[in-house]
Amino acid sequence: MLTFFTTAKPFRGHSAIIQRNALESWKRIHPEVEIFLFGDDEGTADAARELRIRHEPEVERNARGTKYLRSFFDSAQRSARHNLLCYVNCDILLLSDFRAAVERVRSWRKDFLMIGRRWDTEITAPIDFSRPDWEADIRARALQANFQRPPQWIDYFVFSKGLYLGQIPPFLTGRPGWDNWLVWYARSSGVAVVDASAVVLAVHQNHDYSYHPDGAAGVWEGDEAQQNYALLGNGRHFYTIENATHRLLPRMLRKNYRHYLVVGRKTAAGIAYRAWFSMLDATRPIRSRLGLRKRRAPAAGPNASSCNTTGGRK
Repeated sequence: MLTFFTTAKPFRGHSAIIQRNALESWKRIHPEVEIFLFGDDEGTADAARELRIRHEPEVERNARGTKYLRSFFDSAQRSARHNLLCYVNCDILLLSDFRAAVERVRSWRKDFLMIGRRWDTEITAPIDFSRPDWEADIRARALQANFQRPPQWIDYFVFSKGLYLGQIPPFLTGRPGWDNWLVWYARSSGVAVVDASAVVLAVHQNHDYSYHPDGAAGVWEGDEAQQNYALLGNGRHFYTIENATHRLLPRMLRKNYRHYLVVGRKTAAGIAYRAWFSMLDATRPIRSRLGLRKRRAPAAGPNASSCNTTGGRK
């Protein structure tokens, strides 16, 4: 069926509650799912043992102890029992509609990447999975909150084994940008990218950013975040769910013609950006003689698209 893999924050307080909720929900997707939990953070080994999932403590970290994404992406692809994998952030609840979506896309094509938007929801207590209506309750709470994140926030990736093996740059988890790169890489490799947002209700359990010494600002704007941004190639590798080649709808899977508009808009911005600097270079001698100061490039350059986005921050 499917191999899930993830990494987690320390299992304490609210983080422990929502991470256990997430892992339990994945176990119920299908009796044959496999789950890898990577890292040796506080409580991880105990949680893996209690939930009867596979614990892989060895991960690559930088000098501050922040994990490298490629470490567990490569390890999972080498060790997975199934040919289809899913990386999902460890605060995301998945429901039965997720299994149905995966099966539909898998029956259509062998090699693909399936992604989708998430719904932010306040969940502060352990979910009683023994209740037959637990899924209906979670679905109702998410729809009542009615807060679906925009397309640059991506929290799950279903893909064919080997797609990313040995290819991921040194992105750091818990910092933005790497999820956008994963979409770009799939597209650049010629793999169909399917947006399942219309049929999958992926529930993000809200949390704070107290796990970072500088809070949300550190996650989004700190030097580790800047390292991730630099790996996006001046925005060239910043793709969102809008760049999907196809959309999975309740009754059909169809091409996503909107992605042509997205690519065209981005290309036009890049042309304007390069033209601006060409003009500056050509007129620099004249401006120097006239004593004019160099102006900044317009905000419409390719980096103006929000890199303040996503993934692994969770």
